Amino acid sequence: MLSSAGFFNARARYLKTIMSIKSTIAAIFAAPFVLSSAAFAGPYVNLESNASYPDGDYTGATTDLAIGFEGSTSEGKVAYYIQGGPAFQHDEAADDTETEFSGKVGASIGVSDDLSVYGEVSGISNEDSTGDDIVDFGGKIGAKFLF
Repeated sequence: MLSSAGFFNARARYLKTIMSIKSTIAAIFAAPFVLSSAAFAGPYVNLESNASYPDGDYTGATTDLAIGFEGSTSEGKVAYYIQGGPAFQHDEAADDTETEFSGKVGASIGVSDDLSVYGEVSGISNEDSTGDDIVDFGGKIGAKFLF
């Protein structure tokens, strides 16, 4: 039979064990957030829709559902991504939607603490007027200034 001091001592050891298990579980769940760096590299899903309104009238939209990968160099000066997947093109005049394949590749480079430059090349499958399969390419380049 335990004395009152022994009972409290056993109860304290029991609570310490329970708290230790809870702390360990919490640490395991928190580890990915604590150990991850600010520049996460890895896979992602991107859903993007671009609509066209020339002269204020809707003519169509392209909705991309892409799977991609992004990352950066160890110094963090260069960030990059590549993605691809189906693109659903809706044409308002024909009231029709076709499925194509689209992809993008891009990068940004930190020139200084206040300036970065970026570029992207994109492509989407299509069909020319004779029915041949083609790829329509696009691109963009720019600079981002921080204040």
